[in-house]
Amino acid sequence: MPTENNIKILPKSVVCEESTLRGDITFSSGCVVHPSATIIADAGPIILGENCIVEEYATIAHRLADGASWDANNILSIGSHNVFEVGCTVEAARIGDKNVFESKCFVGRGVTVSSGCVIGAGIQMRTVQLMPENTIVYGQQALQREAIEKQGSQTLQIDFLRKVLPNYHHLRKPNYDPKKARSVV
Repeated sequence: MPTENNIKILPKSVVCEESTLRGDITFSSGCVVHPSATIIADAGPIILGENCIVEEYATIAHRLADGASWDANNILSIGSHNVFEVGCTVEAARIGDKNVFESKCFVGRGVTVSSGCVIGAGIQMRTVQLMPENTIVYGQQALQREAIEKQGSQTLQIDFLRKVLPNYHHLRKPNYDPKKARSVV
């Protein structure tokens, strides 16, 4: 595992200084990370897609399996427009686009979340599985069904957070510009 953190924050992202970030993490344009959120990249890099929201006390972890070591090619890819609500813990193998992880849910290491899924409040998903697109997991028995409608856009919430969070919290500055990182041909 690298000995130091490698945090890349692209322009238009709002990442609060009070969040806990460990490892090689890339925040794509438009991401919002609340204070007290935790993102841990122990097994390899984590790349969050555009316009993801990570709320207070939410944890995204890319943990090492028993006997494994840090691997730069073992990337946890998180798609764009995902919402990680208050107190959720997500250790999924892969996450697609436009998913909602509701409050206090737990998604284990063996779960692959496709796109348009909702994991309900307090749901515990610990078994290895591939969630089909537009799946909703709900209720005490963690029942699954297909969504009737597609997930709505979170742009109003993201715009509001981009305006309000800087008024009350210290922010990490964007430190990575993909345009400057390209080599000149």
